[in-house]
Amino acid sequence: MSALAFKTGGCHCGRVRFEVALPERPEAHSCNCSMCSKVGFIHLIVPESRFRLVQGEGELVEYTFNSGVARHLFCRTCGVKSFYRPRSNPDGWSVNARCLDEALDMDLTEFDGRNWEANAASLAHLSREAAP
Repeated sequence: MSALAFKTGGCHCGRVRFEVALPERPEAHSCNCSMCSKVGFIHLIVPESRFRLVQGEGELVEYTFNSGVARHLFCRTCGVKSFYRPRSNPDGWSVNARCLDEALDMDLTEFDGRNWEANAASLAHLSREAAP
């Protein structure tokens, strides 16, 4: 893996801010599930250690559905979901690439979230720490 650099991002109103450590060209996923397709979420899934909430913890509201495992977090003021705890990677975070302050070159792959049960395991490696 290439060297990591912290990128900043946040919600529309700026009350929620985060940092995420990413390689120069991260692996990203566009999901067709009912949630992601409606909000245009582009997934950058990272381990816990590569994500920092910088501001706005008290501004977040949570929404869960179906199994209740995924923790969808929204800014209570503007309603934007900049990141969340995904069901596929409960040990990490999925950051919305569209909420980063600067655009990135990404390797974007389509993910069939409509058939989540059959495909979720293919994402598990993304929240694991890389070997030294």
